Amino acid sequence: MNAIGNTAGPTRRHLLTLAGLTATAATLPGCGRGFGGGGDDDDGRIDINMVWWGDAQRAQFTQKSLDLFQTANPGIRVRTEYQDSSPYKDKLAARFAAGDPPDLMAMRFDSLREYADRGTLLDLAKHAGTLDLTGLTEPARALGQVGPQIFGVPSGLNTISFVVNKTITDQYGVSIPDGDTWTWADLSTFAAAVTKASGGKVYGTNFEPWTVANLLVFARQRGEDFFTADGRLGSTAGTITAWFELTEGLRAAKAFPPAGFIDQNNGASPAQSYLAKKSIASQIIPSNNLLGYNQASGGNLVMLRIPGETARRGQSIDTPALWSIAATSKHPDETLKLLNFLINDVEAARVGGATRGVPPNRKIAEQIAPDLDADNKRATEFLSALQNEKLPPSYPYPVGASKLTNILKTISTEVEFGRLKPAAAGERFITEARKEIHG
Repeated sequence: MNAIGNTAGPTRRHLLTLAGLTATAATLPGCGRGFGGGGDDDDGRIDINMVWWGDAQRAQFTQKSLDLFQTANPGIRVRTEYQDSSPYKDKLAARFAAGDPPDLMAMRFDSLREYADRGTLLDLAKHAGTLDLTGLTEPARALGQVGPQIFGVPSGLNTISFVVNKTITDQYGVSIPDGDTWTWADLSTFAAAVTKASGGKVYGTNFEPWTVANLLVFARQRGEDFFTADGRLGSTAGTITAWFELTEGLRAAKAFPPAGFIDQNNGASPAQSYLAKKSIASQIIPSNNLLGYNQASGGNLVMLRIPGETARRGQSIDTPALWSIAATSKHPDETLKLLNFLINDVEAARVGGATRGVPPNRKIAEQIAPDLDADNKRATEFLSALQNEKLPPSYPYPVGASKLTNILKTISTEVEFGRLKPAAAGERFITEARKEIHG
């Protein structure tokens, strides 16, 4: 993320307005698409500005929760704004740079330390009397923790999972491996069998080598923390080399599509995915996206753990986003009250849907599970089962980590087209990553 300065002025705000960052009215009351900020109306009510990334459907679910809060707290009005995920990071940075941060915001996991280290976020650990986090498990609380301080609370919980289109595997007579015991070698055998049985019409699998969450699990399976608790890069060149040897081995076995088949700039939505296009039979997805992918892919996806979880565990309990409060919020008490409501009110969780994952308060997650649709219930049960197991912790990413995806994308492309060997790729990644990671 771009550095956040402490200066602001009319010129900056004028440019933001010209760039279209000012919120536009939406059909939902008090909800706008954009990042314009705004002041209180002179009606005696306190206005809280709340921003996140997502789509109109998420906005509708969110508004249902907020309606409950505002009914219970008539002296508070919540003005909400949202953006697509791609521009969100830069537009949030612009709000802080302009001296007009939101009160409550969705915070990217890879950006938390960058904001916290600049002193721009409220330390939630100091407000235990208003914000009750006792309903969260220790791994869930740790997601927003930096040392003894807490700068974020999970908006929901998720993990990554492997999904397989059973309609395709049944069509070509290929059995799906046991998701509790399968290895990366089992994935290769399975996926290559799909490709062969389909005559190359469908490739057995694909996942993004440049996605940090995927590589992070693989590193843990090899006994390394990709990111350490104290905010350093903990992985080695050997593990990165092994990662690229894995992906290129899958390509050589025709388990993966050939070089150039996957467009890195293809849309990120489930409907735009190669899984939905039935070009591949399986892939890695965030568990909270099961509903969208299953609907887009025909409704017969099987959810499995990530391969290789038998010797050492790599999967962890994660979050799609954290809720954070600006340190300079004009209404910190009211914003804390809102955050506490979103985390600990069962009806807010019930009407809010599952677009942000499983509610972080475990008792509430269990209470609303019977009311969920089949796919969200399945994803919730998948994650709940993992919470009963001893898993490695997931730490907030160090400062500079948000730049690693682009580094991995560049190196992955070089490896994919044979211009860089895995060993050289491993060394190059570690060299470039260390230049970006601060700490």
